[in-house]
Amino acid sequence: MRAITKVSYNFPGQTKVYHGKVRDVYTLDNGLLVIVASDRISAFDYILPKGIPFKGQVLNQVATYFLEATRDICPNWLLATPDPSVAVGIACEPLRVEMVIRGYLAGHAAREYNAGKRTLCGIAMPNGMKENDKFPSPIITPATKADEGHDEDISREDILAKGIVPNDIYETMENYTRALFQRGSEMAAARGLILVDTKYEFGLRNGEVILIDEIHTPDSSRYFYADGYEERQQNGEPQKQLSKEFVRQWLIENGFQGKEGQQMPFMPDDFVHTITERYIELYEKITGNDFVKSDVENIEQRIDRNVRAYLEA
Repeated sequence: MRAITKVSYNFPGQTKVYHGKVRDVYTLDNGLLVIVASDRISAFDYILPKGIPFKGQVLNQVATYFLEATRDICPNWLLATPDPSVAVGIACEPLRVEMVIRGYLAGHAAREYNAGKRTLCGIAMPNGMKENDKFPSPIITPATKADEGHDEDISREDILAKGIVPNDIYETMENYTRALFQRGSEMAAARGLILVDTKYEFGLRNGEVILIDEIHTPDSSRYFYADGYEERQQNGEPQKQLSKEFVRQWLIENGFQGKEGQQMPFMPDDFVHTITERYIELYEKITGNDFVKSDVENIEQRIDRNVRAYLEA
């Protein structure tokens, strides 16, 4: 199966391109962005050596599903998806803070907690919690958005003190974050899932706060299966997850956490196939729709043709 990992287009009206860890962002002179969701996969802020077939399509279609389902909560950037792996939308000025919200003690929060820390981004975490326990109420733990390298935890107080985001805009971001997480949690629950944690990114357009990028995808979110959650917690067993965390765990087990001196492990083809299947499983589980694999034989040409047809129309 083909995977799209490294390609660069020259679309009509293109003024610049930014190649992110996963997405390639093309800026056009008419105020639009063309975002290609590649099949690259990252963990610990490093791009893994092999692409994951259909991953970009899954990300793009899951994000589209949730962006359309949350337009009543806040405005977002998306206009169209002219290709299974491409989204076109309105260019905004990104706000340099990721709004991370956590309903459960998992992932990064659990690793910090298990290291003895009881505050995260200035937010107190209760004593006596076990990994994957539910917080009394969701906590927002922001991170500064880095152009390169690791994003860093930051408190609300530091964001405002450093003037990274003005107070009124930050309050709007917080309100949107809580409302989006509530909606995402309700939609997950209806499908037998628990939305554990996620992140949202926002931008400004004409002074208005706009939701940008992806939401509620396996790259930006963590899901547990609701069935058996309580029993697994009581027995001290790992939770059954539907997220990218299993990739991070595989890397950790193979001696890699993105730290200096560590070497990226070799990815066998069967593990790549497993990742593809897990991504497709998440799409079908969270949306309730069958995943239709796109034609990937000439994926680069397909994307170019579909984007140009949309822009011309």
